[in-house]
Amino acid sequence: MRVLVGGGTGFIGTALTQLLKARGHEVKLVSRQPGPGRITWSELNESGLPLCDVVINLAGENILNPLRRWNETFQKEVLTSRLDTTHLLAKAITEAAHPPQAWILVTGVAYYQPSLTKEYDEDSPGGDFDFFSNLVTRWEAAARLPGESTRQVVVRSGVVLGHGGGAISHMLLPFRLGLGGPIGSGRQFFPWIHIGDLAGILTYALEANHVQGVLNGVAPASTTTNAEFAQALGAALGRPAFIPVPSTVVRAVFGERAIMLLEGQKVVPRRTLATGYQYSFPELRAALKDVVA
Repeated sequence: MRVLVGGGTGFIGTALTQLLKARGHEVKLVSRQPGPGRITWSELNESGLPLCDVVINLAGENILNPLRRWNETFQKEVLTSRLDTTHLLAKAITEAAHPPQAWILVTGVAYYQPSLTKEYDEDSPGGDFDFFSNLVTRWEAAARLPGESTRQVVVRSGVVLGHGGGAISHMLLPFRLGLGGPIGSGRQFFPWIHIGDLAGILTYALEANHVQGVLNGVAPASTTTNAEFAQALGAALGRPAFIPVPSTVVRAVFGERAIMLLEGQKVVPRRTLATGYQYSFPELRAALKDVVA
């Protein structure tokens, strides 16, 4: 199939592109920079949707970039990088003479309210209690298409674990030095997914015509806590992992974003499993062993 990927030059997009090409699909990227196999966002806006069978949007500024202060300017970038690109692609699909068969958006599990007791599946309520949950609600609303000519899928992703990017890239150095440990209390749930499985779910969603609606892009090991994650990462690296990162330090660095690290959700991929998707990395230790190899 001909697949158009918005924001496909990043960590997830690179892994997805490799998998799609390995499975014989053609990939074209929408990006800020022109180049071979790409169109720019302004070209998409001016010329409309190129002929394609599937559109996927991964675009969005990294919310947890520790080098950016959580101020009004950065909050606006976080919003517009997601909402504007999603609006633009949804509009292009709606106006296309030959609309694609499927339209897939990746959002986040921040939709669900952090809790130490609740369990969330794809039908659970959420999306209305803080900046991040509201962002997911607006993001998913921006993607909705009128009519049913194009199959629509939303994948709410957990923390993505993989080589050379994502959350792990910021954690490896302290853990390798034996300075790693749980964040805050460590009791908060840590919804995670291996990059291979996130790319796998997206590829499965575009290839399988029965897949539609919301899927939770998390591993089935939904009871993982932050402390258990830290212990497993330390074990994978052969290092101790018992030095906790105090909540005050996390709040000082990340501001309002600290909630995403200090609080968590127990998210289960009930509908993802029901579609028939087979996970390559359902368990944390095997996933981390692969990531740090």
